[in-house]
Amino acid sequence: MVAPPKPIPAPPPVKRAAALVAILGGALLLLWPAVLNGYPVIFSDTGAFISQTVVPLMIWDKPWIYGPFAWVFHQHVSLWFTIIAHALIVSHMVWLLGRVVGWGSPRRHVALCLALAALTALPWSVSIVMPDVLTPVAILGTALLAWGWPALSRAERAWLLVLTPIAVASHLSNLPVIFAVLVLALLLRAGWGVVMRAAVPLVGAIALLLVTNVVGHGRLSISPYGSTFLLARMIADGPAQRTIAALCPERGWYLCAFVGRLPDDADEFLWNQTSAMNRRPDGTAIFLGGREIAPEAREIVMETLRREPGTVVMLGLGNFLTQMTRSGLGDTTRRRDVGYGVIPHLRNGFPAAEEARFQSALQQRDELNAWALAVARVFPLVLILAAPFALLGWARAHAARDARALGLLLALLVGMTGNALAVGALSGPHPRYQARIAWFLPLAAVVFWRPRPGVIPAAAVPDPARSHTSPG
Repeated sequence: MVAPPKPIPAPPPVKRAAALVAILGGALLLLWPAVLNGYPVIFSDTGAFISQTVVPLMIWDKPWIYGPFAWVFHQHVSLWFTIIAHALIVSHMVWLLGRVVGWGSPRRHVALCLALAALTALPWSVSIVMPDVLTPVAILGTALLAWGWPALSRAERAWLLVLTPIAVASHLSNLPVIFAVLVLALLLRAGWGVVMRAAVPLVGAIALLLVTNVVGHGRLSISPYGSTFLLARMIADGPAQRTIAALCPERGWYLCAFVGRLPDDADEFLWNQTSAMNRRPDGTAIFLGGREIAPEAREIVMETLRREPGTVVMLGLGNFLTQMTRSGLGDTTRRRDVGYGVIPHLRNGFPAAEEARFQSALQQRDELNAWALAVARVFPLVLILAAPFALLGWARAHAARDARALGLLLALLVGMTGNALAVGALSGPHPRYQARIAWFLPLAAVVFWRPRPGVIPAAAVPDPARSHTSPG
């Protein structure tokens, strides 16, 4: 029997200090949009996540994961602490990736974070109080556990085993993405050790979702009301509208009353207060309409899949291709993108000074969007330039039969593709959905295009078991 690889020894104190400074420096660089704004960037859904710990409330359309995760850091004191945690976690994950493949050093890490901060959408994902930033964390964490395990210390392994399932569970679209990474490990014949470690975050995330949904909704389900989102997508694309028109009024569905009047936009169906889901034909408002319509939504979705399976698949692939080409800041930086649900929860759950900081931010004065539009112009060019170098890294890792580098690189690329497929086909194309992950392409181009042969150097990262200042 082959003995399992031993964790790498702890680095000397000087190297640990240099690594800590590099990780902190990288995190600071990634926070520049929030620093410019004068406050974390806020989206309309931010209020719902705050309410998960302020009310507290189990939101029907969101897992009870990111709200408690954010609370661990902000503690109803300031949302600044949550995005600082975002930045530290991402900087640390990028550090681990570089070190595991033998590329990283403190100077290189800071330079890489500077490039990612200046040339990609990553700092905007870091700076917004939303679970978007945890999607790349989920993919990086799964890849490092699967292929980077021998090069990680015990504390790093423990940290990733705790963090990664939480990151996967924070958004339902992460589940199919991580499943794709697991399938990648099987296709590469990476060995059962790699496959089992790749499965741990997915299994852990499913367990978290099952437990929280039983507690909050009384239903042993990964997504108790996910059928509502699938229905919204199928209505927007058309097949579900045809199903409703063909089978009504015989089926007695509530939506039969809206035949010919359903919108061709999923967001309008889900969130517009005058839509069929949120207001009855007589004008009466429906409390938690998405939850109430879920049983009927399941029936319509199943009937639509039975009637037009090929059409649903082709439309999903079309949305996937559209999502692959849409990567921008989208509807996240304007004042109207904030909505009205944040202020009540800031008033109820945070000190008065927090609302004052929120109100004085550039975003609330509608001055942040101009900056966002200016910097976002370079994002597509960076992705185009990075693509050939990422592919070159793939070719070199394959030629060198470097299983570790090949697995990690392909995990990033599969994560990008899987993300576009999951959100495009299930929710619909939105620029910020792919922007949260598109920075993997320049990351791969820098880290993998010139692999460094030889033994992976010893870890030079602070051991969370020995230091209270670790990003973990």
